[in-house]
Amino acid sequence: MSGANTVTEQLTPAGRAIEHDSFAVIDREVGPHAYDEHQWPIVRRMIHANADFDFNGLTDFHPRAVEAGLAAVLGGPTRVVADVEMICVGLSQPRLAHFGMTTHQFISDADVIADARAQDTTRAVQAMRKAHRLGLLDGAIVGIGNAPTALIECVRLIREESAKPALVVGMPVGFVSAAESKDLMATLADVPWIVIRGRKGGSTLVVAAIHALLGLAEASQQQAATKG
Repeated sequence: MSGANTVTEQLTPAGRAIEHDSFAVIDREVGPHAYDEHQWPIVRRMIHANADFDFNGLTDFHPRAVEAGLAAVLGGPTRVVADVEMICVGLSQPRLAHFGMTTHQFISDADVIADARAQDTTRAVQAMRKAHRLGLLDGAIVGIGNAPTALIECVRLIREESAKPALVVGMPVGFVSAAESKDLMATLADVPWIVIRGRKGGSTLVVAAIHALLGLAEASQQQAATKG
């Protein structure tokens, strides 16, 4: 590769040094793991985001997850469809802009709230349905970190309404249906996914996973430029 990433790194030398030192600590202390060279940077950044080594083991990948995610990022412009605004705010806009990516979330839209009340469902369910109606799910990276019902609905849309995301980063946190929603996502073979098994998760983990994916994509760009 031609050198260190520039777009997907911290903007100052001091910031980069702290982040790199943190990754080095994680590499020393994590112990054995079964992740490959492309999966590990994603898991490592997730551990970095929460200082929780349990994500070594809890994080599970569809066999084509990283490949599909990189293809979506590099083949853009690609959408990130999130269950909550926190994911959209947490993602680095300069990093997304480098790849021509945009973010979308509908959790607080008036029509979403009205439909949730009328149909006795959650806002998260209706937000996923709205994204599908607008044609935003197909080819998108779907990031779900808060609402298990959003992930369950995403699975239903894939199975019953032919939604075709490029990748689902399914990491909702919680005590009601969180673990079950991720286990359900992991039954899908045709749509790649990254999930955290069990109750743990959260929007910060989704952001970390997507940022790691962007870092891998920039490294791939550099490698292609060097070969060219």
